[in-house]
Amino acid sequence: MSYAYDVEILHLLVSPAHAYFGRAKDGAADVATTDADRAEVVAGKGIVGDRFFGKAAHMDAAVTLFAVESLEAIAAELGADRFDPLLPRRNVVLRGAELIPLLGQDFVLESAGGRVEFHGGRQAHPCAWMDRVLAPGAHKAMRGRGGLRCRPLSTGTLHRGPAVLLSPVPLDPARAAVPSLLRPGRLP
Repeated sequence: MSYAYDVEILHLLVSPAHAYFGRAKDGAADVATTDADRAEVVAGKGIVGDRFFGKAAHMDAAVTLFAVESLEAIAAELGADRFDPLLPRRNVVLRGAELIPLLGQDFVLESAGGRVEFHGGRQAHPCAWMDRVLAPGAHKAMRGRGGLRCRPLSTGTLHRGPAVLLSPVPLDPARAAVPSLLRPGRLP
């Protein structure tokens, strides 16, 4: 790894079930959701206790990282109050991390002595539910900045609080909220 960035893990969302399915007009499912102080990550499987853990269809995208700056920018663009960072239901909410350059890259997130290696698989696209749970227009505003779906390459523990992101490519934390609509043919 060539580059190290000080970041902060603000939230670690762990939920055993999906909250947003079916029709948005019917409302979100009432499911247990934990904003954990720490999350156990298992290589190739995801976060222990999470809805995507060990699911074959999600092995390459079992953990979603999200820059809180994106959510703050969306709220500002829509003229809305600050959004609850748990509502988009991304697993690891970070401050200070530009994520898009990590597409197709192996990188490391270190926190409180723990270390987890990830592979940046694909962008996390927002669903239409964002218009209902955040604000009208949030679905469109979140495109290109919905986070990064990752495959865990190692087993370890992530802790809420100060962290270090080790990247093989240069990142610009000031660009954490900038949308990127890379097409698959243009990925590294």
